[in-house]
Amino acid sequence: MIHLPYEAGISPTLHIRGMIATEDISKGTVIERCPVIPIPIIEKPSLLQTELLNYYFEWTISHNAIVLGYGSLINHSFQPNAAYSCGYKNKVMIFYAIKTIKKGEEVFTNYNGDPNDKTPLAPGLMNFKKI
Repeated sequence: MIHLPYEAGISPTLHIRGMIATEDISKGTVIERCPVIPIPIIEKPSLLQTELLNYYFEWTISHNAIVLGYGSLINHSFQPNAAYSCGYKNKVMIFYAIKTIKKGEEVFTNYNGDPNDKTPLAPGLMNFKKI
């Protein structure tokens, strides 16, 4: 059995599913390595017509990506406690703590990629995840 320091739960601020720490997660800890499914940009209009519109990330200039695993449940914040990097060669997204996340706290990342980037997100991108 794999021990994970988090679980899917209900976001205390957004009241939707999110990732909640079940124990303290130290700064620098890799939270999850998530496989991704690259989706060609040309298919984005179709993607936006599905529930997956709430779960895709920009991946490359030619592809978006559906993030598998618990990573798809990490909600957006401009005050994130986690960040991610893209492992293009292995098609993974790696989420890691950028500050200590206390037990019971929700894990947040900035969907802009850079934790300090305050650029407003594209309209419609955050239908259910915006804080």
